[in-house]
Amino acid sequence: MRHDPDDLIMLFNDLFREKYRTVLVSGGDEPEYVPATKPDSFAQIIFAHGYFSSALHEISHWCIAGEHRRTLRDFGYWYCPDGRSREQQQAFEKAEIKPQALEWLFSVAAGARFHISVDNLAGNGAWDEDAFRRNVTAQANDYLEDGLPARADMFFQTLSTFYGTGADFYEAWNKDARRLMPVCSTTDTEVN
Repeated sequence: MRHDPDDLIMLFNDLFREKYRTVLVSGGDEPEYVPATKPDSFAQIIFAHGYFSSALHEISHWCIAGEHRRTLRDFGYWYCPDGRSREQQQAFEKAEIKPQALEWLFSVAAGARFHISVDNLAGNGAWDEDAFRRNVTAQANDYLEDGLPARADMFFQTLSTFYGTGADFYEAWNKDARRLMPVCSTTDTEVN
């Protein structure tokens, strides 16, 4: 299956440009969220290097951010780059559970491969990678059972339709969950 980030730009912008005054754009080295500065301008979700997975991840952050956070640069969140201390990494892993859970669901809906990321190669590594994987998996399952946030659900449905994955989503989800969580029993990860 072809995974062109330009398709994500088209899908996202068609869905959210007018109602939320937000556009998805391909960027350079670092992803960034830039709020609109004038009533007639657009907020920008800028994803790194034109990567499909970076776009899905940044969209995930936007789908979680509340109305006030969407008025702040990078949603007003602290970000410490790769090379974090153990305490910084612990905070990072806690903050990344929901966005990575959504990114994973978006990836499966798009038929794309997802990789859980602790994003700390130059630092001390993961704080607790096994716990992080379990938490991301549990959060994704909660979203599937209880429903996704409204904007996330709209984008998820759009991806499923565009990539034709709707009918086989749960089969693909369960297979991917087993791939990323080999130590879990199938009853811990399967959702029907």
